[in-house]
Amino acid sequence: MFKSIAVAARDRGRMAEVSAVIARFGLDSLAVRLGLGEGNDETGAEPRDLPTRVRQALEALGPTYVKLGQILATRRDLLPDPWIAAFEQLQSDAPRIPFETLRGEVETALGEPPESAFAHFETEPLAAASIAQVHRARLKDGTEVAVKIRRPGIRARMEADLRLMRHLAALAEARSALVRRMKPAAMIEQLGREILDELDFTNEGRNADLLRADLASLERVTVPRIHWEWTGEQVLVMDYVEGIPPRDPAVLKAAGIDPSRIAALGAELVLEMVLVNGRFHADPHPGNLLCLPGDGLALLDLGSVGFVSPRRQHEFLTFILALRSGDPGGVADMLATWSESGEVPREKLLRASERLVSRHGTGALVLNAMVADFFPLLRQEGLVLPPDLVLIFKAMVTMDGVLSGIAPDFDLSEALGRMRGKLVASRLQRLAAPDKLETALLELSRVAEEAPRFLRAASARMEAPPPPARDDGTARAVRLAGWLVGGAVVIHAAASLLVHWT
Repeated sequence: MFKSIAVAARDRGRMAEVSAVIARFGLDSLAVRLGLGEGNDETGAEPRDLPTRVRQALEALGPTYVKLGQILATRRDLLPDPWIAAFEQLQSDAPRIPFETLRGEVETALGEPPESAFAHFETEPLAAASIAQVHRARLKDGTEVAVKIRRPGIRARMEADLRLMRHLAALAEARSALVRRMKPAAMIEQLGREILDELDFTNEGRNADLLRADLASLERVTVPRIHWEWTGEQVLVMDYVEGIPPRDPAVLKAAGIDPSRIAALGAELVLEMVLVNGRFHADPHPGNLLCLPGDGLALLDLGSVGFVSPRRQHEFLTFILALRSGDPGGVADMLATWSESGEVPREKLLRASERLVSRHGTGALVLNAMVADFFPLLRQEGLVLPPDLVLIFKAMVTMDGVLSGIAPDFDLSEALGRMRGKLVASRLQRLAAPDKLETALLELSRVAEEAPRFLRAASARMEAPPPPARDDGTARAVRLAGWLVGGAVVIHAAASLLVHWT
């Protein structure tokens, strides 16, 4: 396997390990289909256990490959349900290692032994994952903290994996039309950015500070404080937060926490992050959320944060509102805007949109159920979504699944309706920002200066003899242009007076 693939000398050992894992899990024929192996491309029926064996192979190859699988788990627009189900089971847990193995990393990062840096430090780990291990400690002022320590050697190993993945992705993209549609090179670049961000714990600290500021108006939402005097690339020290993961409503009720209030708060939280602030926790699963006394929520593990442009916020909201109002034309418009796979006939988009609206345009909006229909429709019609949009759907669906699990009657559309006023106000506030107003005034000024020429051209066009097959749409467009130019002149004049008098 891979004998004919040339890689840098420093990566040949890792290539041999990858090849051995592929052979161990019987994935040689899949490698051939992907353009990465030697032999005949067998086109027989896919073995039912193939997704499971691929998942096991990714876990055996370690954290870089696990994270690749977790990205693939979000691509319902590319992969059928059995593959998604297998990749969703990927585990990034790792065995706990003795603290003495980490001591050198910690002392280098802190500049002193943890026993002298903290009033108390527990050498027994609180939790362990593939990239880091967490220990509990107490600062000298009495603050209880969690100390996240990066595993020794993990950066060099993951960087080597990324180099190898880039090489294999380029090769597969060149050799296989099946792989080319999935754009593996772009996927590996996304993976590389996420990994490098997560390996530097100062990024997680900054994410926490930014999200805490974004969510200051939500009094029942907690983002742990970062203690920067002890935080660096290899060690992160944050407030220790004690709470209950949102998994079992009975456990929450026994602790005096109302699952319905938690669900309402969680919906407000995810909508605030995605549609108002444009910065969101990219993986809000139950392990990264804690329910607190007083029906509050805490956000943990902020190494992976997504960003939403104002344009994408508008598109996503437009899509949801078109779906809820039973407007297949509006849904089709957004699908056409989002498609990265080239031109798709309008009729196909409308048929897909009509099916989606008929199933999810009325009643409670269960995002998981909608997405379970939405992404297969995309695959059927050959539509591929932009990666940033996939990340938004993933975050929304993950949170929706968590909240529906603790409050079965939870309805995201109700939460969206309650927040509609806030969403509109946010859009208007953004448009009214001084830099946006200046840009708009400059553009209106330019249009106003050109108004006489535009109006003369429009008048001449309207007075000209109509051609044999005159297009009424053209006449309407010319009249509309005249109204727009006239409006620009009026608005510019009003704005100029306003600026003069202020």
